[in-house]
Amino acid sequence: MALAELQRVIQRCQGLSEANFKEEDFIQFQSAGQRCLEEGLVVEVLEIIEDLYKQDIIRSMGWNFLSALVGCTLHCDKEDENRALYLRTLNQIIQRSNPKELVIGLLEQIEEATVDRISETILLLLDPLQKVLLQLGNKKAYSVGLCLSTVLTQLSQLPVPYCKEQWQEDKYGLCQCCSALVLFANPFVNEISQNAESVMGNDDNGQLRDELVKFCTKSLEYPLLGAQLEQIPEDPFENPLRQFAGKILGFLLSLGEPLLSLVIYPERSKRKEDLLHGDLKYTTNSLACLAYLLFVQYIGINYFPAVFSPSFVLQFNMEYISVLLKRTEESVLSKGLALYEHCLLMLEDNSLLHQYLEIRNFLSVPQELVKVMTLCPIKHLRKKSLEIFQLYIDKLETEGKYKLFRCMKFNTINYKEIVPFLLSYIKYVIGFSLPGHENVWFSGLRLIPLLHIALSLPEGAETDLLQNSDRIMASLNLLRYLLIRDNEYENLTGIWTELSKIDQNFLKPLHTGLNMSKAHYEAEIKSNRENKKRKDSPVCSITVGGEKLPNMTTEMQLQVLQSALFTFDLIESVLARIEELIEVKGKFISEELLYVK
Repeated sequence: MALAELQRVIQRCQGLSEANFKEEDFIQFQSAGQRCLEEGLVVEVLEIIEDLYKQDIIRSMGWNFLSALVGCTLHCDKEDENRALYLRTLNQIIQRSNPKELVIGLLEQIEEATVDRISETILLLLDPLQKVLLQLGNKKAYSVGLCLSTVLTQLSQLPVPYCKEQWQEDKYGLCQCCSALVLFANPFVNEISQNAESVMGNDDNGQLRDELVKFCTKSLEYPLLGAQLEQIPEDPFENPLRQFAGKILGFLLSLGEPLLSLVIYPERSKRKEDLLHGDLKYTTNSLACLAYLLFVQYIGINYFPAVFSPSFVLQFNMEYISVLLKRTEESVLSKGLALYEHCLLMLEDNSLLHQYLEIRNFLSVPQELVKVMTLCPIKHLRKKSLEIFQLYIDKLETEGKYKLFRCMKFNTINYKEIVPFLLSYIKYVIGFSLPGHENVWFSGLRLIPLLHIALSLPEGAETDLLQNSDRIMASLNLLRYLLIRDNEYENLTGIWTELSKIDQNFLKPLHTGLNMSKAHYEAEIKSNRENKKRKDSPVCSITVGGEKLPNMTTEMQLQVLQSALFTFDLIESVLARIEELIEVKGKFISEELLYVK
């Protein structure tokens, strides 16, 4: 029935020009053809398409078979005999139909693909699309750009595989699609690279080049920005997304895009017409990914001049590092940390001039690192951030270290490991400012403001001492170190003239806080012991140091509370030692002053 209807439509239209075809002819042709294919009459449909007497009709209407052909092919197993017939029929349609109509029809199939069929559809239609586009000659630039953009948009719905097992499984077919995209774009890139001299004077070639560059930059943003691109050492299995990254950078070079200008001077990559239309070819994310590929993975690094100083390489990468650290995805954050680390490792310790801190990103990026340490839920990234933060401080010269410490807001940093580290580092640097070392930045009047920042409690006497115990111990150890190392009669650090303020703002509030905390925890211990005597040992939760602990028995609660008291005793013992030093050395100063009088 469907075949007879299809033949009637063909007979009615035979001999007519396309202009005389009616809309109902197209509708009936498509409907009848689809039913024929669904009924398994693919051999009969193929005979009609290959009939030389029906070529005009097929050229005008053949693309209407695409929807049914694609659907039938996708639902066939690879071993199904009919699949080969469907593919042959599709190939005949590609050869005989209007190329412009075919481009639209093929893209419609890609756009309409469901998520579970996206990769299958793309893998099926990329080769036919390439054949059709090559038939368009010099007028294909817009169509090539539209095809690449449509395919990437559809692929962006698929998750990016992140580990070796996921690459190998390629559950959603993204890796296969990326490899197929390289083969699809290759002849068009070759066409531009082989005619590089005529591109600038040829609008069609120039437009094609721009469309291909846009494809490369979009690929840098997806899937490469979110992909794990490390190559596992001595692993014969090549990371397909890493291969794709290498091909994309190769395309950029073949298209005449200078990697140097793109990464260092991104504003120069914006052509006037792009600025006028607001259509910038490169986003900061794509350039950040490009910088990561160059300086971390060393893909394409041979094309990057090795004449720039490490500090300059760090400077222009700071913008990209900042962008990457502001993202929350593990894959993107890890790229930002890796790029930062690799740039810092090129520098010698104490070689980064303090003037660099006048550049915005040299202060804002460390603050972004602190946010990662504070807010990132992924433990290994928090740990890595702390390591890189320490590495950054190591690279700064002494004046730069001082200025960075002055800019750090100690009381607004919540991550418990950061402030103790900073205080320990300050203690380390001050050691080189005492007798035998020439360092004016961590001694005298310059050091005093830093000391008042370091020797303070976030919330005065009401500070949670248990939660801030690491910070408090680091502050006390710093103070004790200064009192021991800095002779009272030399007072190189200024600590002895600032003792009254330090006592008022730090030591006295700490005493008060310790008394209140110990009284509170001793009362809790007494209450728990009474419960234990009554053999009343309910399982309940307890909050210590601002953190809710798992449910525990009374016996377990007592152990936790005793541990808290031990921490307070430790703090108190260091505090007592400090007060003893102040009393002994302070008495010596008073006697010296009396003797002078």
